Amino acid sequence: MRAGVEMTAIHPPADDRLTAALDPQSVAVIGASENPEKIGGRPIKYMLRAGYKGRLYPINPNRPEIQGLKAYPDIASLPEAPDLVIVAVPGLGAVQAVAACAARGVKIAVVITSGFGETGEEGRLAQEEMVRTARAAGMRIVGPNTQGIANFATGAIATFSTIISEVEPADGPVAVVSQSGAMSVVPYAFLRKQGIGVRHTHATGNESDLTVADFALAVALDPEVKLLLLYLEAIADPAKLARAAQVARERGLPIIALKAGVSARGAAAASSHTGALATEDRVVDAFFRQHGIYRVPDIRSLVNAADLYLKGWKPQGRRLVAISNSGASCVMAADAAEKHGLALAQFDESTRAELRAVLPEFGASGNPIDLTAALLSNSGLFSDVLPVLAKRDATDAVFVSLAASGLGYDVPRFVRDCAAYVAQTGKPLAVAAPLESTAQQFRAAGLAAFAHDIDAVTALAQFIDHSELMRRAQAKPTPFPKVDLPAGKGRFLSEADSLRLLAEHDFPTVPFCLCRTGKEALAAFEALGAPVAVKACSTEIPHKSEHGLVHLNRKSAAEAIAAFEDIGRKLAAMKVADGAVIVAAMRRAQHEFVIGARVDARFGTLVMLGDGGKYVEALPDIALLRYPFTEPDAMERLGELRIAPVFAGVRGEAPIALGALARLAVRLGALLENAGGTIASIDLNPVMAGASEADTVIVDALIERSGNGGSA
Repeated sequence: MRAGVEMTAIHPPADDRLTAALDPQSVAVIGASENPEKIGGRPIKYMLRAGYKGRLYPINPNRPEIQGLKAYPDIASLPEAPDLVIVAVPGLGAVQAVAACAARGVKIAVVITSGFGETGEEGRLAQEEMVRTARAAGMRIVGPNTQGIANFATGAIATFSTIISEVEPADGPVAVVSQSGAMSVVPYAFLRKQGIGVRHTHATGNESDLTVADFALAVALDPEVKLLLLYLEAIADPAKLARAAQVARERGLPIIALKAGVSARGAAAASSHTGALATEDRVVDAFFRQHGIYRVPDIRSLVNAADLYLKGWKPQGRRLVAISNSGASCVMAADAAEKHGLALAQFDESTRAELRAVLPEFGASGNPIDLTAALLSNSGLFSDVLPVLAKRDATDAVFVSLAASGLGYDVPRFVRDCAAYVAQTGKPLAVAAPLESTAQQFRAAGLAAFAHDIDAVTALAQFIDHSELMRRAQAKPTPFPKVDLPAGKGRFLSEADSLRLLAEHDFPTVPFCLCRTGKEALAAFEALGAPVAVKACSTEIPHKSEHGLVHLNRKSAAEAIAAFEDIGRKLAAMKVADGAVIVAAMRRAQHEFVIGARVDARFGTLVMLGDGGKYVEALPDIALLRYPFTEPDAMERLGELRIAPVFAGVRGEAPIALGALARLAVRLGALLENAGGTIASIDLNPVMAGASEADTVIVDALIERSGNGGSA
């Protein structure tokens, strides 16, 4: 492997065939073209132009020479088995070419050809045949239907992308890995426009073999990569992507991901609240959060903050100071900071006094700091203000908006003053300057500059959020005893069995009695005391409310017995074989929550928590976490719910004791994780909560067996 792409030793090296993909010592092109603008000609043109130092073999039976290189009729006639082969021939010819590569001992085949799994059943079968052939020989495949892969550090540019002809490559600290060909080079183009070099850009296409996760892990092991951008339409290998994220966290490499193509399909068929609400999009969010991957909503957000990530800053808090020579920019900065959860730093009186001493009389010494138009005549205002902030440690990040600059303004001095502040404090600073000549001067000094205020503040917020996310990522599992389900073959445990199992593991459950006769119901009422809830209990009826099988707030023995008899008649009419009745103590609390957990076949144990009650699916307000996670993680997600403003107490109510809910969520994930694959999902709805942790109690529970647990 050549200098500049040596892999880090944090973890065992990646598959040597992936090393060959990133840094091949020899490349062949099957379907090579003399025309440098054709698909089979562009990779050769790019590698020759980039000074690729390896051995390059064009393969075309109709030409002795291609683009000045000796051509070969087929791969068998090459003087060696190349590390990497680009397959640029159509249809069946691509399948035959892959077979020839496998027989020759090639390590990686980049199959540019389309018309496979993306086209229908016939194409899918041909793709599967191609993969079987490759795997039998130990060869890996990129694609098919891929735009290709490129390492600009080595000049191994195995792609036909036209953007590379238009946007000059430059090695740099950023890697882009994308399932889509276009999304592998669009970020590249945006970054190059910002003057940021890109080392890797890899497109995985149909992912018949190698996936985004494989390449993410490979480039995460490259110590020269300082920022990794991903575009995914599916997460084919969560475990490998998790390993890539772990490698990245250990070396401080941020990963930003744009995940498209999310779907809620299958939710309508789910039998538990957790199954219905834990949609694919929420699962992806939970997975990314757990592993410190920052998810963005669009391509602009994927690259907007790139320059901030590359400065080596380590933000330690969320306090922001905004400085501008425009009052309007100050107001908009305050709005943007609030929108993104950044706290405008509050200055103590001594700091304000020191700022007042250096600011114009009509300037604002609060935060935002308004320098006013006086900046035009007094170029030293930044050199007066910024040292005050530095000396008093008054902020964690600085936003500078120069709405007016250019002719008459001493921009070079502004640049020097901002650069001096950053050098002294090591704190993030972002500049917004609509005048490009001003922004360019800041960039030339190594500072992050944006054209728009909102882009600068958004980028700062993303950078700070992501830094916090990476510090918190990957909690350790909570110790928990082995979980054994009671015997039975039904898909669901009854509510009584569900509550008993939870109680056995010290979950706070409501007191109840299981009754089969009126006499037992009367005894239960007398033992529990008024008021009580009277509910059907059957493995055949997981959700009882819609059948009129729940009676709440029964305050007398007569009411309790009447409810018992009503439920008995309805169960008989429904021909329920195992029907019984629960009489439970009524519990009231400040708010009803739902907490649930389920096992996802690809992503593992997921825990849901949010606003509970009977409208949980009609008006969903929930958060999803992937186990393991910590109580602070759960608290943070609770704070993101739409109903979060009521948690602090409104109209004289005391604050809700959320810590007990967070602890309950962590322990529910641990219970499911230790159930040995016997539990598919658990719903706790409602969970009552109030001002005291003692108010937290589970009043209804539903445990669903998995296929391994003997479901009917």
